[in-house]
Amino acid sequence: MAIPEAPQSCHVFRNDAMGRDDATALAEKIRRRDISITELTRAAIARARAAEPLIHGVASENYNDAIHTASVLDATEETVALPLFRGVPTYVKDNTNVEGLATCHGSLAVPEATAADTSPFARQMLAQGFLCLGKSTLPEFGFNATTEPAHGPATRNPWNLAYSSGASSGGSAALVAAGVVPVAHANDGGGSIRIPAACCGLVGLKPTRGRLIDNEAAASLPINIISEGVVTRSVRDTANFFDQAESYYRNPKLPPVGKIEGPSGQPLRIGLVLDSINGHKTDDITRQTVEETALRLEKLGYRIEPVPVPVHSAFPDDFALYWALLAFGIRANGRKLLHPDFDKHRTDGLTNGLDKMFRRQFWRLPTALWRLKRSWHDYAHAMAGFDAVLTPVLGHTTPTLGHLSPDVPFETLFERLRHYVSFTPLANATGAPAISIPMGHTPDQLPVAVQFMGRHGGERTLLNIAYTLEAEHPWPLICDFYQQNTTQEDHNLANTPANSI
Repeated sequence: MAIPEAPQSCHVFRNDAMGRDDATALAEKIRRRDISITELTRAAIARARAAEPLIHGVASENYNDAIHTASVLDATEETVALPLFRGVPTYVKDNTNVEGLATCHGSLAVPEATAADTSPFARQMLAQGFLCLGKSTLPEFGFNATTEPAHGPATRNPWNLAYSSGASSGGSAALVAAGVVPVAHANDGGGSIRIPAACCGLVGLKPTRGRLIDNEAAASLPINIISEGVVTRSVRDTANFFDQAESYYRNPKLPPVGKIEGPSGQPLRIGLVLDSINGHKTDDITRQTVEETALRLEKLGYRIEPVPVPVHSAFPDDFALYWALLAFGIRANGRKLLHPDFDKHRTDGLTNGLDKMFRRQFWRLPTALWRLKRSWHDYAHAMAGFDAVLTPVLGHTTPTLGHLSPDVPFETLFERLRHYVSFTPLANATGAPAISIPMGHTPDQLPVAVQFMGRHGGERTLLNIAYTLEAEHPWPLICDFYQQNTTQEDHNLANTPANSI
């Protein structure tokens, strides 16, 4: 593929124990003893140290303990059935507890204090055999759609370092896209799995509400909009993650995801939405990518039909108020919810602005909550005749760093966020599953993604669609995309020998 002069990018794919494999392939090599867990762990740490000065995706590291754990696992006799992803390195997002590591929620308001135990979802994830190398970055409390903490360096998009990596799981997405690890933890309260996956050219599946074990914060919400998951470079890693998660816990109220190893080959009926309900028109590149995806599916026998957005016209305002409620709750109750020494005077401009907005509009909350709860039924009714709905992930392509910074005046920033994050929140309010899949690139070499929303419990359908598109239109790794025109800095970074660790 001929491309124009490459902008500054960052990847650390190398000829080492990790190579260019996804998590499933690496796990198979470990089982065959083609590589050791220690080799793999050292390779991932070397990649992290090479990439981190440019992408800033690591909130805290656990490298010495990870190497020790890897050596113990290598020396352990295999006497029982082993988890699928045994020994595959990963990161856990820094709003989720892992015993012995600090959880700071991307905020100066939360003191650095090591967690005494591991959060319920992190236990479900790590039970699959993943080896935690540390914590990944996020914006303060996950409220923003870019990972640009006010108190530290921005997490940069590996495809083009001048641009956002998305959020709130921006650190995880940057680390996976750059080649540091093949899979990393993400969670999603308004698009925070799908947005960074879209920005960084990854697969990001937000599951049905209740599919995976919730972390502690979700249980206290009036409406649980938060879902846990991962970002990956391949559909099979995402599919295998959800299959393995069910070995630890399966919600009996939902149909099982089970093992999915490829496309079903069954054409489906897909709704099509191009513009959001908030009145902002989708930009041309994003719109074109969605339309081209629809054409690809039609050629494969899928039936594509334009549909209206299945939600009340007040939804954008109602969800914005709920978003503001969360900021108000954290500033008012941070000492109880997060840490006894939580300091509300150290929260950033976005958190403060959302808090003030809620205080001005709190009287609207009862009606907004009623409509948001009702959205589950409206959505289920609208989806009755469709297998999935195809939409953009975002209202426009990935912005440059600074566009969504928490230092931007609140009214300007809030309007920018409403324009940008206009398609993802519906799945959070309704509890429906939704997946982001990379399907194109901008002239600045940034990925452009599409979203498929499914029926409640319909993850199998979404994964089948993703497998179909991956087979028909494979998306490149960053190292492949830039292979024909790589800057000298990129070349040096990608080929730096692994440091001794």
